[in-house]
Amino acid sequence: MRIALRVLLAGALIPGAAAAQAGDPVARGRYLATVGDCVSCHTTRNGSPFAGGRVVVTPFGGIPSPNLTPDRATGLGAWSADDFYRAMHEGKGHDDESLYPAFPFTSYTKLTRVDTDAIFAYLKSLPPVRNPRTETTLRFPYRMRSLMAPWRGWFFDEGEYVPDPARSAAWNRGAYLVEGLGHCNECHARRNSFGAPVTDPILAGGIIPVQNWYAPDLSMAANGGLEGWTETDVIELLKTGRSSHGVALGPMAEVVMRSTQYVTDTDLAAMATYLASLPGRAPRPTPESIPDAGDLAARGETVYAKQCAGCHAVDGRGKGAAYPPLDRNPSVLDPTGINTVRAVLSGGFAPATAGNPRPYSMPPFSQRLTDDEVAAVVTYIRQAWSNKAAAVSPNDVRAYRSVPGG
Repeated sequence: MRIALRVLLAGALIPGAAAAQAGDPVARGRYLATVGDCVSCHTTRNGSPFAGGRVVVTPFGGIPSPNLTPDRATGLGAWSADDFYRAMHEGKGHDDESLYPAFPFTSYTKLTRVDTDAIFAYLKSLPPVRNPRTETTLRFPYRMRSLMAPWRGWFFDEGEYVPDPARSAAWNRGAYLVEGLGHCNECHARRNSFGAPVTDPILAGGIIPVQNWYAPDLSMAANGGLEGWTETDVIELLKTGRSSHGVALGPMAEVVMRSTQYVTDTDLAAMATYLASLPGRAPRPTPESIPDAGDLAARGETVYAKQCAGCHAVDGRGKGAAYPPLDRNPSVLDPTGINTVRAVLSGGFAPATAGNPRPYSMPPFSQRLTDDEVAAVVTYIRQAWSNKAAAVSPNDVRAYRSVPGG
């Protein structure tokens, strides 16, 4: 499947390509669909690209993604450009049914009609694949589409992105991509009990439901999740999957591999410009202590010296481009500790990109370390050097060993 994806994504996706494609809606649509990472959700394992079938798992049940190829019976073959725009802009399907917000129309509503038409033109150019859609496994009453009416009223603000005249063209382009096509807030935000992402403040970080990774706060200002980062750091991470502050892991690794590494340098710079403008956050509360946290960290220092320092260095600064730093690493400092625990238990796998084709991976330690040892070393890492994050208990590790998601 990776070979097929590379063929579909190759060619146009090089720096400066977007401008060159301005007169070719299919090529432009291919680029925009890549920026939106449409292929990730709409391609099942070993399936045809964009033919749907991948189950998007939510706390309320599973929703299989639809077929986006132009097959008339099971895909978009009977759809018009108006139908597609309505789906993206209003969250309404071809038969006017309300779409579940696992499809991020709450972000895609910001797209212009020109851009949705281009994406539709690209999808219509794909080879048709017959792939009947399976039923959702949403639990009652969440499967009732009638409930979407009040949900939309409470949590959906329909409307295309309106440029801010007080901001630069680059900032507005970045806002359009981050808030709209890139739908970054779908992961980088906590969700309320109704499954809607919290947008105030925007991009403030949160656990990705079911996948159980923490997507960090994206503010680069004081107390933000990316405090201390530069715009160049952001561009480097999105382009190659690594930066001087760490590497992309978990769901973000897939985003980089399938989407952002192909985004033009101009658009990446615009996204970084927008993220650099996010406001500072309130000071983080002092982490709550747990019983024997000091002893736990002391034991963790011994584990770190034996198992981790060889790659990540005694001072936590990592070693060159191969082994990322742990000091000031956003994945280490997330409020929950879940990212670090999962990396220790299951290993860390950075994406292979054109800019980093053979990334180093971290081996799993789930069979080598006990729950107490994992809790100890993670606590040490989160509190050593300049890190000041909450301790992790052995009970946390036991819980994270059994969580689903990858």
